[in-house]
Amino acid sequence: MTFYRCDGRDHRGRSLSDIHELDFYELEMTHDYIQWLFPLPEPSGASASAPILSNDDIARFQSDESLRERLLHSFELMLSFFGLDLAEASGAGAISVGRAHNFDERHEMWLHAGNHNFLRISRILRSLTLLGCVRHASAFLECLEGIYAERPDVIGNTTIGYWRRAVTAKG
Repeated sequence: MTFYRCDGRDHRGRSLSDIHELDFYELEMTHDYIQWLFPLPEPSGASASAPILSNDDIARFQSDESLRERLLHSFELMLSFFGLDLAEASGAGAISVGRAHNFDERHEMWLHAGNHNFLRISRILRSLTLLGCVRHASAFLECLEGIYAERPDVIGNTTIGYWRRAVTAKG
């Protein structure tokens, strides 16, 4: 996938680094970048120009640490957008996702019923899982489970079910 090798651009001419430089407002108001940051093996219903992962693409991500590092940079960008942080324990290999210092401010952007960011989260979880970052997807899901426990009326059973399946489904 040339986009993640930093050799290609999306359908609007943006590079991976261009998208990584978007601010929170631009991330919220722009709706066609998420499919590029977190590609899937099926066409996007929201963006006909979105890349579609092949089995070869998936295998390359799973075997190429530099591709996964760029993917994880995209993941950290989105965690920051949601008011969350990624923590990796050195040496132990433990990964966790938790609330950042600005969670109370940031969650107002996305933590309300029917928010389009719930779909983005589903995509992020599934893409991470498919592309060799299962531990990161699982840590994100664990954090989301905690938020769901506090706000089940907002997230809902259907949404948490999608998030759980995104991490456990194969392919």
